[in-house]
Amino acid sequence: MDFDWELINNSIPLLLTGAGITVEITALSVFFGFCIGIFVGVARLAKLRLIRYAAAVYVDFIRGTPLLVQIFLVYFALPAVIGSRVDPFLAAIAACSINSGAYVAEIIRAGIQSIDKGQMEAGRSLGLSWGQTMRYIVMPQAFKRIIPPLGNEFIAMLKDSSLVSVIGFEELTRRGQLIIARTYASMEIWAAVAIIYLIMTLTISRLVAYLERRYRTTK
Repeated sequence: MDFDWELINNSIPLLLTGAGITVEITALSVFFGFCIGIFVGVARLAKLRLIRYAAAVYVDFIRGTPLLVQIFLVYFALPAVIGSRVDPFLAAIAACSINSGAYVAEIIRAGIQSIDKGQMEAGRSLGLSWGQTMRYIVMPQAFKRIIPPLGNEFIAMLKDSSLVSVIGFEELTRRGQLIIARTYASMEIWAAVAIIYLIMTLTISRLVAYLERRYRTTK
């Protein structure tokens, strides 16, 4: 069966628009997920047991349930609680951010724990508070070590963002579905969608590799 190259060529602008939306969802989700992850990751190491348990429950629940179910909870179940419809874009960002936050929290926790405890003791001996030591001494060192797993999380979220198509949000995958529904050219369109995803993930991988080389830590 021959590819309909003209159809692919005509569909590329629509698919690229969807790819732009995919990147937007991914960037916002990972940004908010990073903000969530910092607080939860630090909370996982807190001395107060209640805070540690609350953070652990959040991480275990999110990592133990599928992102698809979390999207359904935000988009379909939440309106029943608040009595108002949730915009698909906000639902997509909220669900993906909450999901990403749990994984980033574990990355942050592991990064902090990889730093020698003597660094914290040295900061405290200089008169810095626990928070100041974390901010100025521990976290800068931990950040260099978590660049690769953070990059992996960005790539994973880029691909997982395709799940928001189930609520009708027109990112790359949904755009592909709509074109196929009109043209019935599933082979051509899905091949084009796959290649666009591949280009995006390879680009991110190269960027992460560059950042890793630039901020490489010495052992």
